Amino acid sequence: MVYCKKQGTVLQTIKSERPKEYNEFIKKLGKKEISDENMIISSGEGNDSHIVATHFPCFCVKEGEYLTITTSARVVEKQTEEARALLTGKCFVFFIDKEGGENTKSKTHLIFRCNRIPVQFRYFCVYGAKGMTVEEAVRRDGRFVDGLTNFTLSDNENKFTTKCTEIVDNLDGRKFQICLPKTGKTKATNPPQNASASPKVQNIEVRKVLEYAAKNGVNLKIAIEKSENQVDQKEIIKILRDQFPRLREIMESRFTDRSYKTTLKNLKEEKFGKVQQSFSEAHRLEKLLKMGKSVCKVLVKRKDFIDDQGSDVCQGTGFVLFDRFVLTSAHLFDKCVQGKNLLDHIYISARFQYDDLDPETNYFYFYAEKTFIDIDKELDFAVLELKPDGEKFPPNSKPEHVKVPAGLLDRFGPLPGNGEACLIGHPAGSVKKIDPTCIIEPEKRKQAVMDHLALYETTLFTIMSVTEIIKSQPIESIMVGGTKADKVETYNTFMYHGASGSPVFGADCRVFGIHTRGFTYGFQRHETSVIEYAHPLLTIFEKFVINLIESGNDQMLEKVKEAVTKNKHLKKILVDLFLLDEPMEED
Repeated sequence: MVYCKKQGTVLQTIKSERPKEYNEFIKKLGKKEISDENMIISSGEGNDSHIVATHFPCFCVKEGEYLTITTSARVVEKQTEEARALLTGKCFVFFIDKEGGENTKSKTHLIFRCNRIPVQFRYFCVYGAKGMTVEEAVRRDGRFVDGLTNFTLSDNENKFTTKCTEIVDNLDGRKFQICLPKTGKTKATNPPQNASASPKVQNIEVRKVLEYAAKNGVNLKIAIEKSENQVDQKEIIKILRDQFPRLREIMESRFTDRSYKTTLKNLKEEKFGKVQQSFSEAHRLEKLLKMGKSVCKVLVKRKDFIDDQGSDVCQGTGFVLFDRFVLTSAHLFDKCVQGKNLLDHIYISARFQYDDLDPETNYFYFYAEKTFIDIDKELDFAVLELKPDGEKFPPNSKPEHVKVPAGLLDRFGPLPGNGEACLIGHPAGSVKKIDPTCIIEPEKRKQAVMDHLALYETTLFTIMSVTEIIKSQPIESIMVGGTKADKVETYNTFMYHGASGSPVFGADCRVFGIHTRGFTYGFQRHETSVIEYAHPLLTIFEKFVINLIESGNDQMLEKVKEAVTKNKHLKKILVDLFLLDEPMEED
């Protein structure tokens, strides 16, 4: 056994830290040398027993965890070029059950490179860098068959599924079974070594190039060079033309006298020129950045009773109202509350100043009290109270300067109705991001949705099928004549999951809404939203005050009254509710 405590991979550390013991171990096997591909490194016992890859980073090994090294006559792990590049920064570790999931019990030969490993274990321990997809993590691992794709992960605890195209950021510490499609053949293959590229392998290489181009926003020539895949550019172009036969016709029918590049440039200038002008002016940008300090990443976690660790339930965004009170979206806490109380095994934290990924050492956070000040399903808002003491990351940082940022309650304003808007939030649990956008007026919402869908006609989906998906959601409620048509503000934004609860600012730098949701439809590799909306904060404030009155929370009500003295819009609401005396008019 070897105790791993240094930087580098576990096998590198075993060889460098215990060279004498390692060489004796090899000699006992009657061999001069054993390939890394035949090495097995195991850890844990019973239901937690697992094997790690030889390139598993030492900084991912838990303190006090011991690793045992053995060998196999069969190749267990292919040494991939990707795996030789040691990952740095934040990594996430998850576990793949050696037993297949639904429809896959007898298909593990289509998943794992070696099914006869001479070690007692339950899981393959897999890791991935922040932002890496499950498929990428599995591909670089080396212990899974080549080209494994089109699979899902089924959570061993709650059976929730994760697509192979989703990122690993939310999988840390979780245990899964791999599930292959019920019908059709998997693309996974284990080709003979040194074999020439087969059509299947070539298709995999083409897919890698397309994924690289889409992910990095580069053209095909650059994608082929950077991804170092030997594919024919003409073949990729043919695939794209076959997949989108109507795209060119649609573009040419709409823009007959202008090139695509000119058209897109002009559209951007026409639609976003004012937005860019408004939010690129230094004084506005300075105000936004200052108010953005109030925005926090909201993490909802479930406490694991076995090892006292926490696993993610969901993530969202919130912002400070005043003092230690934070406003966010109520739907983040579905199935986590009873009345206004969090379930015993659920806890919430608010992470501030989470603005930079590398190094991830400059944020601070507060835990929330177990009882909500208010939670309202109708308008989808919740008010949290943060505990007085915050903590910095890393934990050994001095906490004396940790305090909740200034709130935005005194910056609340009415819906602008049209013009420019700007969101600040944490989409997909990422660092804080800013998205300038345009408000879509009620009478233009339907056309905005159809314009969004037009380019996909007769390609991956038909307009009819996508429309049915959208209609299955309550999108009609925000259209003209709908129950929410005049009660929400709509726009387009790249901020989808994880951005719920984000403040939405107008061109006057007043915050008028809380980002609530979008109406989505799914492609094979990603989900897209056709339109998004925000609930107005003045409406939320009024409902919040009414809820405080009805619940008899007079102490909180007094704090609210003291906090709104500088905001005429909020003072008017309190006057209308007979909570403030109407100010006398001056001569």
